[in-house]
Formats: sequence, structure tokens, C-alpha cells
Amino acid sequence: MSEIALRFADVTKTYAGAAALSGFSLEVRRGEFFGLVGVNGAGKTTLIKCLLDFCAADGGAIDIFDVSHRVATARSRLAFLPERFNPPFYLTGRDYLQYSLKLHRAPYDEARVTRMFRALDLEPSALDRPARDYSKGMTQKLGLAACLLSGKDLYVLDEPTGGLDPKARALLKAELKAVRGAGHTVFFTSHALADVAEMCDRVAVLHAGRLRFAGTPRELAERHGAPDLEQAFLACIGEQTVPSATP
Repeated sequence: MSEIALRFADVTKTYAGAAALSGFSLEVRRGEFFGLVGVNGAGKTTLIKCLLDFCAADGGAIDIFDVSHRVATARSRLAFLPERFNPPFYLTGRDYLQYSLKLHRAPYDEARVTRMFRALDLEPSALDRPARDYSKGMTQKLGLAACLLSGKDLYVLDEPTGGLDPKARALLKAELKAVRGAGHTVFFTSHALADVAEMCDRVAVLHAGRLRFAGTPRELAERHGAPDLEQAFLACIGEQTVPSATP
């Protein structure tokens, strides 16, 4: 059984002559909670699109559990939540989950669904409401529920806490910790660096299409002598110099 869940090897991608990814190489270990951070336009979403074969990389290779990402069976081992999740507006929450779980070849169990809804602070009565009546936060919770109920080996989440209030964010983090405890791998992007520092085993900084750092949050802070991950991130991308401590 492979110990590497994701492997990016010298991945490149250009749009209209501009490099979105330049020789990106990274490994994510099985059972690891891994955060990918970067400013808007750094290349995070492009990397995920290449991983999911939504767009073709210009060079390099991507493997999912040692199988090329271009092989459909490799991608069948993951569940994905996009940053802008929009379920079909005419489906009820229950309809969408039944449809999603059928695609994932996972059983629909009302008791498990109800438990997941409550774990994410979403009223089970929302199962009977059409998605067009959901708020932004409710829509995000529905997408998260669909992913987590799939039981996949790997979860790829693009800004999973977007649209969530503080209570829902705390509950989601508790649920994700349980997922990691069960041996699943989580690879996610986030602008919430405090969440990354709290949750991630390792983190990668992507800037202007290039990998600037890969290691633990603590290692990133120590490398730049920063008091927190936010200051370390800014120093890593060259936007801010961390001031020396006063003797």
C-alpha cells in the first residue's frame, strides 16, 4: 500500500504565455492533513484543476496513490469540494445527497446523514428544502456533508470554511479531526492561516506558481523568526520582513 497519497512532479501550466505553475513538485503522505496556502492568483486552483484532470498540465506528472491522475480509477478514490459549490437549485438537500453518494458508489443512510447534518450545525429539516432556498453557509455545509459521507481515502477541499460562521467552522474542524483520525488524507486550500496552523501536519506555500516552502507550520514560523503563521507567510512570499526582537 502506497504511503504517498498525492505526488506532484515538476508540474507546469501556462495560460496565454503566463506561467500559472512552474515546476511544482510536492508529496502528500497517506493519512496526512496538508494545507496549501497562497494569495489569490498564486496557482492553487490551477493545481487542483490539474490534479482532477479538469485541465491538462503542460508538463510533469501527478499521481494519486501511485496511479496517474489521468486514470479515472485513481480519481475515484477522492472526493472534491470546489471553492464555489453550487448544487442544482431544483434539488432538495436529500435529493442532492442521494445523487452525490450514488456517484461515489456509497450508500445513502438517513441516520448517518442526519448525524452529519447535526455535526455541521445544519438542521435535518433542510433535507426537505430545495437548494435554492439555502443560504451560502447552508450550501457550503451541504457540500461538505456530501464529501465527508462519501467515505473516500482522500478529500480535496478548496477553501472549505468559506461562508461558515465561527460555530460552524469549529464544528467542521472537529469533524475533520475525526476524519484524519480514521486514517483518511485531507488536502485543502485556505486563506484562514490560523486554521492551517491548528489543523495541518504540514503546509505548502505557493506563490506566483512556484513552491516557496513545504514543511510543518512550526518550521515555517521558525524559518522566518515569526510569531505566527500569518507573519511567516508574508515573509515567505517577500511581502514583509519580520522585525527582530528587541534585546
